[in-house]
Amino acid sequence: MRVGRFLLVAAGALTLVAGLGSSGAGAGLLWANATQRDATGYFNSSSQTFESGGTALTSSVDFAMRPGPNDWLSIDPLGTVRVRADVTNGGTFVGIAATSMVQQYLAGVTYDRVTTVKVMPFRPVYQSVTGSRLPASPVAQQFWATSASGVGPQQITWRPTTGNWTLVVMRADAGAGVVAHVSVGTNTGLVGPLGVALIAGGIVLLVAGGVMLGFAIMGLDRKRRERVRADVATVSGTTSDASNEREGASSPRAYPARLDGHLDSSLSRWRWIVKPFLILPHLIVLAVLWLAVMPLTVFAGVAILVTGRYPEPIFHFTVGVMRWTWRVVFYSFSALATDQYPPFSLEADESYPASFSVDYPQRLSRGLVLVKWWLLAIPQYLIVGIFAGGGIGFAGGHSNDWTVASRGGVIGLLVVVAALVLIITGRYPRALFDFVMGMNRWCFRVLTYALLLRDEYPPFSFDAGGTDPGNAVPATPPSPPVEPAPDRSTPHVAGIQ
Repeated sequence: MRVGRFLLVAAGALTLVAGLGSSGAGAGLLWANATQRDATGYFNSSSQTFESGGTALTSSVDFAMRPGPNDWLSIDPLGTVRVRADVTNGGTFVGIAATSMVQQYLAGVTYDRVTTVKVMPFRPVYQSVTGSRLPASPVAQQFWATSASGVGPQQITWRPTTGNWTLVVMRADAGAGVVAHVSVGTNTGLVGPLGVALIAGGIVLLVAGGVMLGFAIMGLDRKRRERVRADVATVSGTTSDASNEREGASSPRAYPARLDGHLDSSLSRWRWIVKPFLILPHLIVLAVLWLAVMPLTVFAGVAILVTGRYPEPIFHFTVGVMRWTWRVVFYSFSALATDQYPPFSLEADESYPASFSVDYPQRLSRGLVLVKWWLLAIPQYLIVGIFAGGGIGFAGGHSNDWTVASRGGVIGLLVVVAALVLIITGRYPRALFDFVMGMNRWCFRVLTYALLLRDEYPPFSFDAGGTDPGNAVPATPPSPPVEPAPDRSTPHVAGIQ
């Protein structure tokens, strides 16, 4: 893959992911705006209990556009803030004032400052301030920007301005011992418009990313078709429509995804130690390519629902990424079976000892596309999770990133054993290699099914060995002996010598 084409794929993939993220965030905001507000349009936190053995509970309210990490209430000055408080052991007072005025009012008083609130489980963290005097009645003070007092729950609403402010909850008589249930709400009026803007921006990014990725993949597919025509012309002297190309020929009973690997006869005893570092360029490129495969698979699923066909350029791109991945993991952590450095290419390379191919399906089931990749494949995922370790995953990635690599499963364990044997004896045990190949083959068949490339369910069969059963050349039965024909040149008549 040329650098320019790769950069176009990378830009398209990143733009698509950004578009999906923006659209998802916008949809989430619109959902919250429609379902999570109360009748007055406020988003409210749950009511939580705060306690102080002193005379007040306070928390800083930073409206300087840069909320601090320890602020209990950190809201930019947009919209209206509403605080509800209910002091259960006396009359309730709740108010907001400039921090300097609150500090002056509570100087020398025992109270608790809420510095942060931890969730799951809920637990406020307090900073206690000690003093010896009792404060004056908060109701009589004139410095409050807004306040409310009385028996039972009280609430204040305030349209904030920039500056440093403090929320205060007390007993109305300024007595010691405060147990308060407090909730905070906000009504900015921006959630709905922001959701619409994010969805609109996401759509623009999706279109732009789709166009870039489309140009890149169509260019790759055009070059692939040209190579196919050239190969066919070389072999047969005629051209052929590349749309009828198959990735390989397989026997009728073979699974249409075929994975091969040939063990090098002379492997270095020590090179496997540095292979994780040598494949870093491949991992970087593959991470970008798999980032492109994810949204393309979603698009392919929609296309299958509508047309019953997998878009051929996307099909060959996805198979190419899988092929590239197999070469890298065969060289490194899923086999260690060759010292030949893998090529930076999506195309088949007969000179490399590892290969992967999938037959292109002419038709796919519209119904299976909705269930096969998650529901029907669950038993296969359990098995592959044992083989690969923790499920199917890209090296260092997450369990739902659809690539295959060993992360502590049976494959990884056996490859480590093979490496130790290689150090001691200089040879890779053939039986161990065949067993590792069977597990890798199973993983890639399941990956083929999960990526919607084929409808055939992966077989529950352990096909060990370097050569896939679909690529194995059947043995030719011996020809029956041919009896010589009688010699009719001279007629034979009984009694005539």
